[in-house]
Amino acid sequence: MIKKLLPLAIAAAFAAGSAQAATFVNGDFEAGNLSGWTGSGGSFSTSQGSAPINPSVYASNPGAANNTIVGVGIDPITGASTTYGGKYAVRVNDNVNNYSVSTLTQTVNGYTDNSIFFAWNAVLESSHGLTNSDYFSLTLRDLTAGVDIVSRGYSSAGSIGGGTTGVTWSSGIHPGSPIYGTWYTSGWVVEQIDLTTAGAGNTSIVGHDFQLTLLASDCPYGGHAGYVYLDGFGGSIPTQGGGVPEPASLALMGLGVAAVAATRRKKKSV
Repeated sequence: MIKKLLPLAIAAAFAAGSAQAATFVNGDFEAGNLSGWTGSGGSFSTSQGSAPINPSVYASNPGAANNTIVGVGIDPITGASTTYGGKYAVRVNDNVNNYSVSTLTQTVNGYTDNSIFFAWNAVLESSHGLTNSDYFSLTLRDLTAGVDIVSRGYSSAGSIGGGTTGVTWSSGIHPGSPIYGTWYTSGWVVEQIDLTTAGAGNTSIVGHDFQLTLLASDCPYGGHAGYVYLDGFGGSIPTQGGGVPEPASLALMGLGVAAVAATRRKKKSV
């Protein structure tokens, strides 16, 4: 009897160890919902300051979050895929220009994987100046060390803050778009953070606590919209619907707008 129970006990011990491994929950959104994530939002106007917008300002207002699970499809503005891989992704904010701002956050304690991967695609309507246009930001913070290890911040007039170079932006309109005007998109950008060398002096920060925060906002005059898609967040390379990108092209890879009509397509750096 003891011999029969011993293999079961060993298997249970391994299962318990795996269950305790800390990673991000539902990072690929394949649960078809926002479980594991916290959203908040509100409005952004000139009376509330200017970009860059601090997501913590909206943290106490979860009821106003405008975060939507999207299935496989085509973005109506850019013609790009609404998901990077799998059946679902999330869209933070939308293409309606009504002063809205939305955030999406997840925190993991004692993260155990050696890398963090994620894919994002920002869509921003041509607007005003650097600090009063529709806006997108993404921050991956090492809570244990108290430092940001990834910081992206863009308005439709340019980049704000550190870590914002290397993305190729495209402009144009998808031929079937019901919305007219110029829009910018980053295309799907896939990033990898090697945690084994991401710390000070190229030291390992595996096992630290991390927090990812996205924010997307309309312009403060209610005339231009901005939104962003997120997919494949976790410890393994997200697989694209059409195949896996080469590793050398993963970090900060702007894929452009695949479906923009050739005669109307014009590359322009935001």
